[in-house]
Amino acid sequence: IIMENVSNVKEFVLVGLSENQGVQKICFVMFLFFYMIIVAGNLLIVITVISSQCLNSPMYFFLSYLSFVDICYSSITAPKMIADFLVENKTISFVGCIAQMFGVHFFGCTEIFILTVMAYDRYTAICRPLHYSTLMTRHVCSQMVIGSWVGGFVHSMVQTVLTSCLPFCGPNKIDHYFCDVHPLLQLACTNTYAVGVIVVANSGMIALSCFFILVVSYIVILVSLKSQTSEGRHKALSTCGSHITVVILFFGPCTFTYIRPSSDLSEDKNVAVFYTVITPMLNPLIYTLRNEEVKSAMKKMWNRKVGNE
Repeated sequence: IIMENVSNVKEFVLVGLSENQGVQKICFVMFLFFYMIIVAGNLLIVITVISSQCLNSPMYFFLSYLSFVDICYSSITAPKMIADFLVENKTISFVGCIAQMFGVHFFGCTEIFILTVMAYDRYTAICRPLHYSTLMTRHVCSQMVIGSWVGGFVHSMVQTVLTSCLPFCGPNKIDHYFCDVHPLLQLACTNTYAVGVIVVANSGMIALSCFFILVVSYIVILVSLKSQTSEGRHKALSTCGSHITVVILFFGPCTFTYIRPSSDLSEDKNVAVFYTVITPMLNPLIYTLRNEEVKSAMKKMWNRKVGNE
């Protein structure tokens, strides 16, 4: 209620990825296809991990949560973006805009924490194998996942409250395909320097500290692999390799967008496609194609299903 009082703007207009009609039609088909792959691929991983007896290690426990977060994360932005490719008037209500921004930061930040937890899991498995089962109990893993959700929620609340309390009195055109902090700060009719600094510090601190933890844990893992047998080394590298790929694909664009005060929004929205659509789509492929256990569990599940029919 307070938000509505200080803001004359009741809705925002999203510019989207392109204003060219032909390009929008191509994008509609392409992104609809991408989104279907995201939902189907990640859902398949969640179902496989839940229904398979042999995938009960912490690594797969975290992987199933990562896949679930990916579905939620891309569902915040992709369906609206896909629908907007077909309409002339790409509007979103003030409340809808703030809700979308909350969702993007909530699931995005949760994903960052889960990726960090997965790196710690790999570090423990490879560098401290004898203590692995006592360090990574189901209880500890559950607490780590809960911590990731809580961390994402706190981060998102800070971003959302700071932004939604700003006055918006027009213009109301957002040069993006979803509501995010930087585009909204540029539309506020007050000096947003202080809020901008807090927002960048909040996002940047999380992204950089998690990225630092990830890099350090992988350096330690790679150093410790020297003493392992070639078979053990190969197995460790294949699980870590897929993880490192996902981290680079997600963190690279994410850090680029949120670590600096935003000046070029059209550049930002092109980069955002990477972490809101491309990475969630590639995650299932990266994790399943390089992982024999997941592939065999999927085959067993498929054979059971076919056998029952």
